[in-house]
Amino acid sequence: MALARTIHADLFRVFLLTLVSLFAIPAATLVFTEYALRTEDAEFLQAIEKRIASDTSLSAGNKAQATEFYRSHPLSKACSATAPQDKNYHDKVCSPYSMHWQFHWADRAAGWTLVLGAALLAAALVLGALAFANRGLRYASFVAGWRLMTVSSALEVALQGAMLVWLSFWVTAYFWHSYYVKLIIIAGIAAAVAVFYAIYTLFKKLPFGNEIEGEVVAEADAPRLWERIRQLAARVKTAPPDQIVAGIDTNFFVTEAPCDVGGRTLQGRTLFVSIPLLRVLDQSEADAVLAHELAHLGGGDTRSSAALGPKLLQFDQYTWKMRDGGLSIVAHYLLRLYRMIFAFALARDSREREYKADSVSASLTAPGAIVQSLIKIAAYASYRNDVERKLFAQDRQHDGALGIAGFVAAGLPPYASSDAFVETMKTADVPHPYDSHPPLLERMRNVGHHVPESAYGAIVATAPAASWADDIETAAAIEQRLWSDYEQRFVQNHELSLAYRYEPATEEERAVVLRHFPPVAFALKNSESIEVSHAGLRQSVDGGSTVGWDEVKDLTFQDNTFGDLLVVTHHDKGMLGARTTKLKVGGLGKQKENFKGAVGRYWQRHQIMRAQQQHQASPEP
Repeated sequence: MALARTIHADLFRVFLLTLVSLFAIPAATLVFTEYALRTEDAEFLQAIEKRIASDTSLSAGNKAQATEFYRSHPLSKACSATAPQDKNYHDKVCSPYSMHWQFHWADRAAGWTLVLGAALLAAALVLGALAFANRGLRYASFVAGWRLMTVSSALEVALQGAMLVWLSFWVTAYFWHSYYVKLIIIAGIAAAVAVFYAIYTLFKKLPFGNEIEGEVVAEADAPRLWERIRQLAARVKTAPPDQIVAGIDTNFFVTEAPCDVGGRTLQGRTLFVSIPLLRVLDQSEADAVLAHELAHLGGGDTRSSAALGPKLLQFDQYTWKMRDGGLSIVAHYLLRLYRMIFAFALARDSREREYKADSVSASLTAPGAIVQSLIKIAAYASYRNDVERKLFAQDRQHDGALGIAGFVAAGLPPYASSDAFVETMKTADVPHPYDSHPPLLERMRNVGHHVPESAYGAIVATAPAASWADDIETAAAIEQRLWSDYEQRFVQNHELSLAYRYEPATEEERAVVLRHFPPVAFALKNSESIEVSHAGLRQSVDGGSTVGWDEVKDLTFQDNTFGDLLVVTHHDKGMLGARTTKLKVGGLGKQKENFKGAVGRYWQRHQIMRAQQQHQASPEP
């Protein structure tokens, strides 16, 4: 329930941000232009009526006629006047690029941009509803939405960027009869960058990869397993997989999408099997899992995933790139809202497909076999995650091989008899890379076979008499290679984590921090320099004074004509508010962005380290 509330709250937040991003700038433009046009109408009518009334050359009838003309032809309507008799009036008031010409078209552009935003929002909701209503329409609705949302959102960025630049001039010019070149330049650059970013990203071919960590199992290396999979595929009434990939991840899955394995791109149907999981499943339990995965092939689940998966990934990449282009964020939230709505439809369909695949598996093997396999897979995945989490949380470096596989194999039976195990299994999901699986209890109910919680431990602790892993001649060698690579990456990531966690307090800790955060010196003008290190900022002037990170509350980089400054705001107060130190950093040249990045990264490291220390020092609740 808490997770559902979080999802709904996130959806509501994204919906509100979508409204702001679609309507804030055009609404502000419309309000400003309408106000200015109405004000100009009133002031002009008042002035012209006064002039007409004081004109002695006009008769009373002509005065009334002239007054009526200007009352029925306000300035705000001059640019819309197309009648032949209004041509002279139109040309005088609405000459190209004049004030009224600009306000007229800005007003129209704002109105139509609001209409476009409302249409896009409605389209996102309708296409999302189609994805819910009909699985057959899901691919077509997403492709249509993908094209519509990406192209239209780029148009939104261009329109709103133009409005922002226009407002940056006219708001100050209209109200204060002055304009600020710097403000216009900033708005212009922001708009230009956003438009370029949106269009460039729209037409750029974004990378797509589907890498699987594992090794292909040739039929000669596992003939009995291959034969059993063919038998199960025939019973499911589907073609068998074109290749089997074995790995150490805690899941089984099938895919028809092209995938990269060991530098090779595999086409067709691919079945992934987990060797560690095969070792804890007996052959009947493994058959139930394999039949479940083959049922996905037979049901067309992988075919639709193969078609939709790359487009979903490309859409996601485009959506999040729109967050990084400054003003292009106006497109981000609309795209994100549409993706969230579509994700709900996919999640519901995923649960239905899992139930169906479970039912097929139970009918071909046995309900008890599929349920026991689910319990064992969930237990193994949960315990392995717990082991790795504890290893990663350790504050000392790991040397050599970690032996994660051995830890898990030896510790799983004792873990299965613990109270923590039962609590975890109550809400356990069976891991899978593509689908959102239903909770274990719901899957038991679906196949009509219930196992009491008190029996979970015995099921997990029971070693299989025979497993399909024993029939893969290359299994041990594959496991050794994959675990070696995995643990090497684990150790590297753990050491990087330690570099963020250490103060450092010892020479050993200092060596770790310096490996990842060595001092970086930047040359300044007049042969001066500034050094960024884990300790703080050290200037070459004033005897090499250092500003320690503990002294820093905030940092602001100021680009000045006479020399750039890094303004350090301290925690304590000065005479006129917060105390600040201004570090002169003129002369950075092309290294300016590198300097900013280094300062931000090293300061962030220090903040993470202090937060970690405070967490460790605080008593457990």
